[in-house]
Amino acid sequence: MSIYEPPYSITSKILKLTSDISELISDIKHIDTNHSLITLRKKNRVKSITSTLQIEGNNFDEEKVTSIINGKTVLGTMKEIEEVKGAIKAYEYLNEYDYKSEKDLLKAHKLLMQNLLNSAGVYRSSNVAVGSKDGVTHVAPPPNMVHSLMRDLFRWLNSTDEHLLIVSSVFHYEFEFIHPFDDGNGRIGRLWQSVILKSYKNIFAYIPIENIIKDNQKHYYQALEISGSLGESTPFVEFMLEVIRKSLKEYIKQSKKSVPKSVPRNVPLSREEEIVKLISKDCNITISKIAEILGVSDKTIKRDITKLKDKKYSR
Repeated sequence: MSIYEPPYSITSKILKLTSDISELISDIKHIDTNHSLITLRKKNRVKSITSTLQIEGNNFDEEKVTSIINGKTVLGTMKEIEEVKGAIKAYEYLNEYDYKSEKDLLKAHKLLMQNLLNSAGVYRSSNVAVGSKDGVTHVAPPPNMVHSLMRDLFRWLNSTDEHLLIVSSVFHYEFEFIHPFDDGNGRIGRLWQSVILKSYKNIFAYIPIENIIKDNQKHYYQALEISGSLGESTPFVEFMLEVIRKSLKEYIKQSKKSVPKSVPRNVPLSREEEIVKLISKDCNITISKIAEILGVSDKTIKRDITKLKDKKYSR
């Protein structure tokens, strides 16, 4: 039996974005895991939950979501409160889901929607269409096809050798195209992309890509529509890789702000200072050797040295 292959193309933009993301992940490896960053990661989880709900029209902000997490009473509609509680439960298991497991995806939907939908954790048995203020933008496949389409999608997910950055984006698009549930499809699609990304690198459990999607919501839906018109997910993959890159850059920016001011003098505050120290000890040291010692790419070191020169450092 042949395995379904989702249609998409590997463009030069996709290759460039994948390379950029890999370099940014290397940069993150050198950020200390201190108390401040642990706090930042907790805040980012709240940001993920808040953003994915706001995309779907929930009006709760991060403060209210945090209050619910802490067991406090907040003002809001019963639907909004249950949406938040469901998202909190679904994201609690982010580190435990097996991204290749269809059973786990159904579990995530049940946790997300159990107090909102009678069919929580079960594929839909009725027709659905996706609409906007301009009218219907996508008519999902009929319900009698959902089980087989999802089975094929997970077979591909279990067999593909494609880079997981690309896989996560292709899956996200294909999932939204199928729209397998009566409700909660957008939230689960975004969650499952994070689950796949977390399997690639653990840091993605704390990267709120949902927040960047929210900030670019119009383009998010446009990318879905353009891919639907073309019959392949390439434009959506490019869009999501841009989102991931922006999310990592924002995390690095936040992390640098989280470094405590009272760092011991013998602990370098940045990779740039480490580079200066290495060059001071050996003026003939090569870029490749510095990159090897610091665990990053040659390109990253070249970029850092350019910044150092701009700051009037000299070898």
